[in-house]
Amino acid sequence: MAAILFISFAVLLLLGVPVGFTIAIAAFITLLAGGVPALMMVQRIFTAQDSFSLIAVPFFILAGDLMSKGAVSKVLVEFAESLLGWIRGGLTIVSVLTGMFFAAISGSGAATTAAVGATLIPELEKRGYHVDKSAALIAAAGTIGVVIPPSVPMVLYAVIAEQSVNVLFRNGFGPGFAMGAILIIIALTEARKLGYPKGTKFEIKTVLKTFIHAVWGILMPLIILGGIFSGYFTPSEAADVAVIYAIVIGFFVYRDLKPKDLMKIMMNSAKTSSVIMLIIGFSGPFGWVLANWKIPEAISKAVLSVSDNKFIILFLIGVIILIAGVFMETSSAIILLTPVFLPLIKAMGVDLVHFGIVFVVGLGIGMITPPVAINLFVASGITGLPITRISKAIVPYLLGLILIFFLILYLPLFIPALIVG
Repeated sequence: MAAILFISFAVLLLLGVPVGFTIAIAAFITLLAGGVPALMMVQRIFTAQDSFSLIAVPFFILAGDLMSKGAVSKVLVEFAESLLGWIRGGLTIVSVLTGMFFAAISGSGAATTAAVGATLIPELEKRGYHVDKSAALIAAAGTIGVVIPPSVPMVLYAVIAEQSVNVLFRNGFGPGFAMGAILIIIALTEARKLGYPKGTKFEIKTVLKTFIHAVWGILMPLIILGGIFSGYFTPSEAADVAVIYAIVIGFFVYRDLKPKDLMKIMMNSAKTSSVIMLIIGFSGPFGWVLANWKIPEAISKAVLSVSDNKFIILFLIGVIILIAGVFMETSSAIILLTPVFLPLIKAMGVDLVHFGIVFVVGLGIGMITPPVAINLFVASGITGLPITRISKAIVPYLLGLILIFFLILYLPLFIPALIVG
């Protein structure tokens, strides 16, 4: 049954069938081969989507789209520049910090890259920064979009692995800040080497002025995450609050949204959400096939037979995650691979929250790893540069993020307190 499932899955992928339908067809073929009634397919599709936590997914996507289409990214950039623009290459720091902050609004790597890139890349080019390196940096900062809460992939992992969304969110900040720190270090090193200019002079008056303009955008993640962690509302309720807040400040504060814009944004968000929900639904029968024929347990035993050293096995898993991130969209990989990895992770005694964070970070890095790198395609679309040129410029940032990935993979094994229960 395992051979039928994985061979059909691989063949369908090679034929170019979309991942969601590949999952469904491979599961259906295996069910028929195993003599299971076809009705099981329908039952499992509906069961897979019957989770209150999944309500957060379309609303976080909509909130991110509302904020990315408005003036929020622009006012955040202006505020960050007023604080850090005076440093040599200071706009590179602004790029990363704005990306990190926008990550706490959008929960999406591509949305973060698009919003920050559209605002900053023209300004960086005007001030003498290399366009390819600027695009690469902003694309790399976009990977943090799925790590710093709220994060759609974390919600999906929490549902599948039966873990707390709140606990996963709390543990996303440290890795997100570490990723931002390594990008800033690399960016400043390149800024000195390339002789990038200093920016605007530091003035308290300018800082206060830009802060007043940006305060409504700054408040959004504070309200959402503060409400979740204080227990005032659940992550699903927080997603609803985020949408309402984004609409209010878009229409009545910044006044950059119009009724016609709202309908278009909602349609785009609905398309994105429907793709994710379709994959979640089709993953139900796929997961049932895995569980019914105990395929993950067999994979777990096979891997453990290679070595009984936890560190070697985790290294192999880490490499698989990085490779999966290259060829698969983040949500698809989470939905497909989590049931496969869980028995092995449990057998090794690794904390499931720790593994969830590692999983999301590794798949996020895949967003800037050619050939399938969504953030690079977004950056290419903004700048008009070929993917090959941005891919060369991304190498230092990619290596830095991979270093952070393996630190996150191994450090909590030595310092268990790094995982907040």
